[in-house]
Amino acid sequence: MKLEPDRLIATASRLRDRILERFPDHSLGNEVAERVVEVARDAARQAAHLARPNYLVRGGTWLLVLSIPAMLILLIVKVGWHIEIKNLAELVPFLQAGIESFIFLGAGIAFLMTIETRIKRARTLRAVRELRTLAHLVDMHQLDKDPVYLIGEGEATASSPKRTMTAFELNRYFDYCCELLSMLGKLAALYGQNLDDPVAVGAVDQIESLTTGLSRKIWQKTTLLPRV
Repeated sequence: MKLEPDRLIATASRLRDRILERFPDHSLGNEVAERVVEVARDAARQAAHLARPNYLVRGGTWLLVLSIPAMLILLIVKVGWHIEIKNLAELVPFLQAGIESFIFLGAGIAFLMTIETRIKRARTLRAVRELRTLAHLVDMHQLDKDPVYLIGEGEATASSPKRTMTAFELNRYFDYCCELLSMLGKLAALYGQNLDDPVAVGAVDQIESLTTGLSRKIWQKTTLLPRV
């Protein structure tokens, strides 16, 4: 079982429409939710691209991998004809240089073999950074939403935000924020489901942990609503 990009896009679009219908004048729907839909479409395209093998990179990598030992062997053959080894003491430096060359050759081949993985990792990390930014934007939109004001206690200051939402509207607003955060976590999982790179998968897991933590903080506000 895998996440289906088309369904994620449909869910994000429906969530945006629900927010706009309930809160048409709030930037949570006009800006943040709209951006989540755009990111969902981008994630679907990029995840599909990352899941496919990059044959151009693989072909170039294998060409380099095969050419390096071929050139090294050719060099040894050409130079070997002009080397005269008279005793064992003269052979040791030659063998040592050869071993070091093969070690560096192996390290170079290992580096070349990971080019495709590192390219995909870089693209995934760029996408994850945007998801992290969106998660914090969602959190910023709910920071000044305080259900305690519904009790009617305390006095507002000159810098206090205007709080006109009812308990029902606040509950829906908090729910929409949690759903947006959950959607961002699912988009991160979409990137990670076809990658074997531990660095990229770790970054995806961090996004899911972040969105879960922010949702838990919002849920704590929601628990105050029935009491007030």
